[in-house]
Amino acid sequence: MPLYRRAVAIGAGLTISALVLSGCSGAGGGGSAGEGGDVTLTLATVNNPQMKDMEELKGFFEEDNPGITVNFVQMEEGDLRAAVTADVASQAGQYDIVTVGAYEVPQWGALGWLKDLTPELEGDEAYDVDDLLTPVREAISVDGKQYAVPFYGESSFLMYNKEIFVEAGLEMPAEPTWQEVAGFARQLDTPETAGICLRGKPGWGDLFAPLTTVVQTFGGSWYDEDWNAQVDSPEFTEGVNFYVDLLADAGEADPVSVSFTECLNLLSTGKVAMWYDATSAAGSLEDPDASTVAGKMGYVKAPVYKTEESGWLWSWNLAVPETTKNADAATKFVKWATSKEYHQLVGEELGWTRVPPGARESTYEIPEYAEAAEAFGPITLDIMNAVDPVQPGVNPQPWVGIQYVTIPEFQDVGNQVAQLVADAIAGRSTVEDALAKGQQIAQVAGDKQK
Repeated sequence: MPLYRRAVAIGAGLTISALVLSGCSGAGGGGSAGEGGDVTLTLATVNNPQMKDMEELKGFFEEDNPGITVNFVQMEEGDLRAAVTADVASQAGQYDIVTVGAYEVPQWGALGWLKDLTPELEGDEAYDVDDLLTPVREAISVDGKQYAVPFYGESSFLMYNKEIFVEAGLEMPAEPTWQEVAGFARQLDTPETAGICLRGKPGWGDLFAPLTTVVQTFGGSWYDEDWNAQVDSPEFTEGVNFYVDLLADAGEADPVSVSFTECLNLLSTGKVAMWYDATSAAGSLEDPDASTVAGKMGYVKAPVYKTEESGWLWSWNLAVPETTKNADAATKFVKWATSKEYHQLVGEELGWTRVPPGARESTYEIPEYAEAAEAFGPITLDIMNAVDPVQPGVNPQPWVGIQYVTIPEFQDVGNQVAQLVADAIAGRSTVEDALAKGQQIAQVAGDKQK
């Protein structure tokens, strides 16, 4: 991982120093000064279904650990990133446990913002850290130190309503191209049912999560090997225009207000025919208590154009900030919420399709889960092992990552460019004008890496 570590090292030298310096007098240290009596842990997390399940089941942990209470603060994805980044970087110490992505963990760990969990994980034979999926575990480790534990991992694939396809006389290929998918979407689009749902909400982790994979399979990239921005390149422009046009012709209504949760709701209620997004959504779609399309869904690999694969690689992880005064209790909870026993608990209490996917090998060996996840479990593992975070697109890149660039500046760059593209989706500008402005924004960050 030398390229990855180089990117992290560069980022370390360009840290958000103003935030860190302004917050150094805040909550101190990563010890357990507050653990003499009862402990209340504050956990910041994204409001995805799996996290809501964790909150529903936290009583089991609290019952087994008298004196520890866990309070959840759930936010939308963009709000979570902003709140947690500000808190951890400034050392404010508002949260004892944070939900962070594979993008943030290695950078924050290298900067000393997160507790090194390696001793606690490797010293607990029952936790079985080696059972964690290797690609996911490597993505949240730096120089052999693991700074978070994966709550669930995911790639991306295309989900489609088989009943709608049968009624239209259409057949989905196992490995579709984007051109084939666009044709299906336009054919299936009706006033009552959109042809496809795609994220349009501004944010590097909202709109640009799927859009970056589209750009990559169209031959584009955020930067070349010398950190020259490529945002206004022909290939990047072609990919974005394709995405924007597809939304205009066959996408959901008001796409700039739509991200993961909204698309999940639309597909699970039969209001769209297809959705390209995270593999982790399948468990919710196959839950008959939460979805009207359970048992009616099909799942195929992420659509491609110029590459053989185009799925992403991501994990939502639980980490303990160094600023917490309740490190022991926080570590105990994150181990519980990512354990084999927790996966068994979710299956028995809430249903086997709701077990967090893409985190542990042993999960896929549980007979009940294998049966419940038959439609999406095997393809999820196949895709996660097939994607290439070193070179996900056509051209080599100087960082390791698929739907993000592992430099601290990317969060701001991605958010700004996403807003510009969202304006184009909404018809307030053209894609070309948006990407011309985005090129300038991206190049400022690229110059800092040279």
